[in-house]
Amino acid sequence: MNGIIERGAIISGIGISRISRKSGIGGIDLTAESSALAIQDAGLTPGDIDGIATMGETPIPEAAARLGVDPTWTGGAMGRWGLLSPVVSAFHAVSSGQARHILVYRTVNMVGGSVFPSAPEGGTPDRTVAAARQESDNPMGGIPRLLAAHAYSAANWIALHARRHMALYGTTKEQLGWLAINSRKNAGLNPRAALRDPITMDDYMSARMISEPFGLLDCDVPVDGSVACIVSSADAAQDCDQPVRVEACGGSPGLGGWDQRPDYPKMAATDAAAELWSRTSLTSGDVDFAELYDGFTFLTFAWLEALGFCGDGEAGPFVEGATRISRDGQLPLNTYGGQLSAGRMHGYWVLYEACLQLRGEAAERQIEKHEVAVVSNGGGPIAGCMLLTR
Repeated sequence: MNGIIERGAIISGIGISRISRKSGIGGIDLTAESSALAIQDAGLTPGDIDGIATMGETPIPEAAARLGVDPTWTGGAMGRWGLLSPVVSAFHAVSSGQARHILVYRTVNMVGGSVFPSAPEGGTPDRTVAAARQESDNPMGGIPRLLAAHAYSAANWIALHARRHMALYGTTKEQLGWLAINSRKNAGLNPRAALRDPITMDDYMSARMISEPFGLLDCDVPVDGSVACIVSSADAAQDCDQPVRVEACGGSPGLGGWDQRPDYPKMAATDAAAELWSRTSLTSGDVDFAELYDGFTFLTFAWLEALGFCGDGEAGPFVEGATRISRDGQLPLNTYGGQLSAGRMHGYWVLYEACLQLRGEAAERQIEKHEVAVVSNGGGPIAGCMLLTR
């Protein structure tokens, strides 16, 4: 396994801002909070930072000016690792000597959080751009093309995958509910989580329908907040109190789009996971805990199967009763509450929590065994995942 470029990088620092809902706090303020904490956590100063990468929302020049950083390397485009592409790009940049310490941040506001560039004044609205991109994923035309032009929410697309999984394997809505219940239980120990009150299966089943089979509690919670990390060259580990090491990454170019895969209802997670495991001698059996993307409950099911924690069609029984996925179970899952309860940070809170757990700093929700973690983001045609170690 020599020549795995991401192994030339570590995560040397992490930071998270205040998390709130409809707070009115500006994105630049949230970005400055998380970034300053990450720089401090890494034992660095703004003058040590020579790179910045982000998926948004705060523009890099604005963040750099506020923080007093003068980057010689910048990055942040959506790539084959989905929303975590800026982080993986930073891994590659420090590993190849293009920079030594790179700040990576993701900032969202409830009224924003788009991964698509804003349209110019008088131009095409964002959601139409998104629909157009979805339409381009459907070269067959017909009903898929019609759906692409009108399904503005990912909930509609992922719901179709969930229904097909139910039809093929007997997956039930109650099984999806166990994931939501477990996430809320974990969120109860996370003071930053947006939603912390326990929920029951009755609460889950009676929640307002969004896009069948998804009810309100199958969907992530919009928040205002920012997460940042410092990606450093691996040789800086000796100067870092709690380095998190990068074992391997996997991504997918999105072939097949939303609905043109021959193995539908599988998604890009399948390809991303396959690439991840091809770049390490570790296996799913070596993973102590998982922080998996849960923009919708079914996305986590897809990741559990793609990463090999259970077989095809077995995610439902795997999570049923929430015994295996509890903090003291076989595979502690989304220990901070996930996007379903803590809040939607587009996959960056999973990275933050994984680092906390690996460092043994997750306070009340700290799990006992925490040597190897897997994190993931995305679903449908975009996906990325990482294997991290102490």
